[in-house]
Amino acid sequence: MLLVPIFLPIVCGVILLSSKRLKETSASKILTFASAAVSVISVFIICAAGGELKIWDITENVSIALRADGLSRVFSALTSVIWLIVGVYAFNYMSDDRAKNRFFGFYLISLGVLIGLDYSANAVTMYLFYELVTLASLPLVLHTLSKEAVSAAVKYLLYSVFGAFAGLFGIICLSNYSPSLDFKLGGSIDISAIAENRQLVLAAVFIMLLGFGVKAGLFPLQGWLPTAHPVAPAPASAVLSGIIAKAGVFASIRTIYYLVGTDFLKGTWVQETYLSLALFTVLLGSVMAYWEDNFKKRLAYSTVSQISYILFGIGLFNETAFTGGILHVVFHAVIKCALFMTAGAIIKQTGYTKVSQLRGIGKRMPVAMWCYTICSLALIGIPPTSGFVSKWYLCTGALSAESVGIIKYIGPVVLIVSALLTAGYLLPITTRGFFPGEGFEAGEKCEPSATTLVPMLILAAASVYFGVFQSGLISVITNIFSGAL
Repeated sequence: MLLVPIFLPIVCGVILLSSKRLKETSASKILTFASAAVSVISVFIICAAGGELKIWDITENVSIALRADGLSRVFSALTSVIWLIVGVYAFNYMSDDRAKNRFFGFYLISLGVLIGLDYSANAVTMYLFYELVTLASLPLVLHTLSKEAVSAAVKYLLYSVFGAFAGLFGIICLSNYSPSLDFKLGGSIDISAIAENRQLVLAAVFIMLLGFGVKAGLFPLQGWLPTAHPVAPAPASAVLSGIIAKAGVFASIRTIYYLVGTDFLKGTWVQETYLSLALFTVLLGSVMAYWEDNFKKRLAYSTVSQISYILFGIGLFNETAFTGGILHVVFHAVIKCALFMTAGAIIKQTGYTKVSQLRGIGKRMPVAMWCYTICSLALIGIPPTSGFVSKWYLCTGALSAESVGIIKYIGPVVLIVSALLTAGYLLPITTRGFFPGEGFEAGEKCEPSATTLVPMLILAAASVYFGVFQSGLISVITNIFSGAL
């Protein structure tokens, strides 16, 4: 069963890329929807039943293997559901694109390799799928084949390959202390064998975390995100920000909690430096977003900031902050996908790409702008939206953290300042959009079609729903942290 949500989308994606008969028919949409829907169903069956599978023994101790534990269940369920919703949105958005089959082909292949990453049972399997995520998602950035798209794709590739090789360097170093490299909550390396080379191993772990931080947009290697998003189609931007960037978060969690162990890292320079970089990235992304006029690029800088909220949470090594971090993984995916979908709808309907052009847009596209406004409030963290819950856990987790010195007090301050900046770069679009001022002629309404609006409405509703009903998800995350799931 573990193979179904991995290989079904990949096979269907290859069919879309290679079949000429599907190019001018609605069969491509049916195949995309059906494979994504089956992936969702199979992922939820796996969530209930679990599973483990060894595919190939590379050496006596190292293998390519899959396993569904608590963390993989959360990430795979989130990935599959978001992929289906954004896919439905993409049907109308990409309808006039001559290369839409190529887009949907790589869109499905990316889904398969991401779920493969989520189900990785050891560091070698994770590295394999981590590299495949880059290769499968690269054509989504490159899609338009414009000069800007090619440049952005090359930048994305170079950054991602560097990050992956940094991760591989760490894996090779750690293989001397954990022959199987299997993921085990609490860490699988033999700490007693590290004593003589402790600083070397710490350096290897830091390089590893910095490498995986590339996908997550961690400073100083965040440059690909604001370059790639503006040139990619809106559905690609949505999943790049909401899901693909979380591959770096997932790999970092596996490294910290399942490979090395928090006991080995707690109180070290690695933890302090990692937390400091995360907080600096939170502020940097927020400030850059505040001054950016390109709509999608503003949202991209916002992603740089918001994902580092998650990295900060997982770097504090306590249950409350970890809960806040995983909650923000889910909530940010829901919110940011909806925001990018709104931006895409506006650009497609009006041709406006700059924030300064959006005066009165709420009069022309009221439903889309209400989705944008609700999700903006959630990203800021206004109760009772979901963003408030995750940021509450992150702040309280920081204040109760041990062995991080003054960072426990600086952290909540930085998160609050970032929230104020988030309000400063998101809400003026709403106010100018709905209240353009006297004498302003907004023009005719140009609301997008139902297939575009419904996915946005679902995600906007979810951003509020999880703010009110999140106890079940919190229970799952608590069980993951304790090892009960």
